[in-house]
Amino acid sequence: MKLDRAALHAHPLPPVVDGDKETKGRILVIAGSREVPGAALLAATAAMRAGAGKLRIATVESIAVPLGIAMPEAMVVGLAEDDEGGFGRAALKPLAEQAREFDAVIAGPGMATSEICERLTEALLKAKAGLALDAALLHALQPLDQLRASPPILLPHAGELASLLDCDEERIDRDPVGCGRRAAELYRSVVLVKGVTSHVVTPAGEVWTYDGGAPGLGVSGSGDVLAGIVGGLLARGAEPLNALLWAVWLHGEAGAALAKKVGPIGFLAREIADQVPALLPR
Repeated sequence: MKLDRAALHAHPLPPVVDGDKETKGRILVIAGSREVPGAALLAATAAMRAGAGKLRIATVESIAVPLGIAMPEAMVVGLAEDDEGGFGRAALKPLAEQAREFDAVIAGPGMATSEICERLTEALLKAKAGLALDAALLHALQPLDQLRASPPILLPHAGELASLLDCDEERIDRDPVGCGRRAAELYRSVVLVKGVTSHVVTPAGEVWTYDGGAPGLGVSGSGDVLAGIVGGLLARGAEPLNALLWAVWLHGEAGAALAKKVGPIGFLAREIADQVPALLPR
């Protein structure tokens, strides 16, 4: 099925509501490392641009203060850090506890691979929050025995999808939809197969295809912005499938809008999120 405005009518977002920040949803962004601190900022900004109301960023302690200055809208919590600049073992318990307090959790952008990734993924899956997993945590994910009440959203690029399926990237290139279906079934998740043409796949085998956007979306940080948009929509109360469908479309159309203003390439990932509010349904 083609993913366009018409398809989105059947998958509406929650209505815009008046009220304080609590009414627009609480989101926890678990992201960043000493080498990639900006990923947390990109994801968090995109979550707010998608309409989330209350934001907390959990990151490694060495980048927490500068991140809090760069993102004054957020409460930023700095946690134990290992020698490589990723989360240390002592970070696992507070991360798991914090996840239980939020409506949605994005986890993985910019995170370093570490010994706690697998245990953190297991802990996040036990929380009731809407959950989007990206980057390092995809490599740590194990197949799920049963469908979670709110299916996780997986956001792999070709290499990460190959890791999830224990295959080579050539197989992903040959059969992106088939591989997406296998991953959605194996991990009981809603899966985005990223590419010039992207595919959203459900555990039931349904597929939506998006072929819009712009060449400039293929740039560092673009995936972090996409993850943030997904999380912001989850925080507002969108069902996982609806959140992912809208996020893919919003991300792509934001790129198309920038292509008209700036050029087909050369815009920055940090600029993508700024286009999102005007594209959201009123």
